[in-house]
Amino acid sequence: MTSLSHGGGCGCKIAPGVLSQILAQSGAAAVVPPELLVGLETADDAAVYRLNDSQALVATTDFFMPIVDDPYEFGRIAATNALSDVYAMGGKPIMALALVAMPVGQLPLEVIGAILRGGQDVCRAAGIPVAGGHTIDSVEPIYGLVALGLVHPDRVRRNAGAQAGDVLILGKPLGVGVYSAALKKEQLGDAHYREMIASTTRLNTPGPLLAELAGVHAITDVTGFGLAGHALEMARGAGVSVHIDWARVPLLPGVAALAQQGFVTGASGRNWAGYGADVQLADGLPATAQALLSDPQTSGGLLVACAPEAADEVLAVFAREGFEHAAVVGRAQAGAAGLHVQA
Repeated sequence: MTSLSHGGGCGCKIAPGVLSQILAQSGAAAVVPPELLVGLETADDAAVYRLNDSQALVATTDFFMPIVDDPYEFGRIAATNALSDVYAMGGKPIMALALVAMPVGQLPLEVIGAILRGGQDVCRAAGIPVAGGHTIDSVEPIYGLVALGLVHPDRVRRNAGAQAGDVLILGKPLGVGVYSAALKKEQLGDAHYREMIASTTRLNTPGPLLAELAGVHAITDVTGFGLAGHALEMARGAGVSVHIDWARVPLLPGVAALAQQGFVTGASGRNWAGYGADVQLADGLPATAQALLSDPQTSGGLLVACAPEAADEVLAVFAREGFEHAAVVGRAQAGAAGLHVQA
């Protein structure tokens, strides 16, 4: 399936600089009702609309082209990635709609059915129905979800809520983009492929549990713009200086060596071109650090900003939900919005 697509996974995203220009001309922020708690203003993970004093609707959509050739796994990955945005807002999913664009004349119907079955199985694991959707005949295969959830208005966790003094915790290791680049060139071993599938199909269920903790101030998920891009969104939204300790950032097994061999996506370079001017890299960083910081993460982990005294509790939540690689990777400080990466 990947041979039918010009890109794959969250690496398909429009480059951040180009996207900013498009949105600036769209007029999309012209109508902002008071019930809209979260909209376009800080490039957050989902929209949030207050329904009443105890409920707010979380609404998002995500879809992309295949990152793997196995149709069932492609469906699982795409669905997991789409639901992540609900979890990142502190919400619990309640329903999904399927978005299906397929080259019907080129893909057997059983292949398309396997994609949808993969998405259905992930939604079943999340405890929600796929209640409908829309299909079109397309040149390239595309699959994803409209994902809807609920959250208490007081528990919405935006990407803009970080405070000076917070520590930053990352839920999943980086490196999905590197794995996908190696996979396209048939240089990804079986063990690393299994790691890739396990990471990209792990639902970010800690989100709503973390939103219940008073010490958790901000949550976002690290996806197509890489750790650097989403950390920058957090810094800009909160007006703080974000500092990443590269030595503490977890990586998927073998990723550093693969990146050193040149298995880097084109999206990584486009990401860096869009925001690299706002990132300060310390001397002594590995030569691959820049590419890994901007590596697009399909169905990546949650990035959490919390008070230092809440860090142990946050890590405990991650551990209980099966995220054994979650780690403190940095901090937020008072200062001009930007990202600093130290060795």
